[in-house]
Amino acid sequence: MSSTTIKHVTYKNLGWDTAADLYLPPSFDESKRYSAIVSTHPIGSCKEQTAGNIYAAGLAKEGFIVLVHDASFQGASGGTPRFIEDPAIRVSDIRFAVDYLQSLPYVDEQRIGAIGVCGGGAYTIHAGITDHRLKALVSITGVNFGRLIREGFANFKPLESIENMAKLRTAEAKGGDRSVVNLLPESVEAGRKAGVTDIDVLEATEYYKTSRGQQPNGATSQLMSFSSAAMGWDAFLNAEVLLTQPLMIVIGDKPGGFGAYRDGWEIHGRAASTNKQIVVAEGWSHYDLYDKAEPVALAMAKVVPFFKDNL
Repeated sequence: MSSTTIKHVTYKNLGWDTAADLYLPPSFDESKRYSAIVSTHPIGSCKEQTAGNIYAAGLAKEGFIVLVHDASFQGASGGTPRFIEDPAIRVSDIRFAVDYLQSLPYVDEQRIGAIGVCGGGAYTIHAGITDHRLKALVSITGVNFGRLIREGFANFKPLESIENMAKLRTAEAKGGDRSVVNLLPESVEAGRKAGVTDIDVLEATEYYKTSRGQQPNGATSQLMSFSSAAMGWDAFLNAEVLLTQPLMIVIGDKPGGFGAYRDGWEIHGRAASTNKQIVVAEGWSHYDLYDKAEPVALAMAKVVPFFKDNL
């Protein structure tokens, strides 16, 4: 095998199956044992987008086995109702991914790390706080979804937002339609016409709603009636005590409304890790780090040796 191979796999989750892509390195040999990495996609994304076709693919070329999974209730993974974004279950998905990797005879169970993008970056950090089978962690422009849903997604009115979620869920419990909403405008032009000025929302739309990043399962949708679980969640809870693994944070220095810049500096400060690094991609934004060649190369030039040194 002279090039990277993608193997489509499924494995058991809580009460459904997870769909995942296993990226195998060039010249893969089943008789050898490899370091492995779990790659976690952003909120509203899927395994075929940045966590897969950029970061998993790039790390596999460097000799790692990389597993990138669709979140429960999303993409090709099972679970109903669809489009739930529950941080506890997103973190649980990472634990099941570790379980699966540890079941493979060609994975060294003591050399498993994790990487995640956007919301997946903060989920990766929380997974590391609570699951020390993960030996090294990388967050690419990571966003603490709990903070974001209490602030920007709630228009800084969290109590009003959580009351609205309660009303939606009550209506659904009585037989009403599910309240699935698209988190983004249909196009950049539509967003601007609606008065959107935030760089993160506009660049997210340009990524997810055009041929640049669009994939059939990248739905950018969320079941808002089930989102109240995120309102009381903090990706960085207990990081000062329990987050001890080697940690790398990658952020752009063009901050936007999703808050990766501030979240990156916060967790870098809070983590108990003695080996922790922050990489700032100067002149680049949150969504530039999803797939643009120059900032991705800048990130990978740090991420690859970090994983090689720590796995």
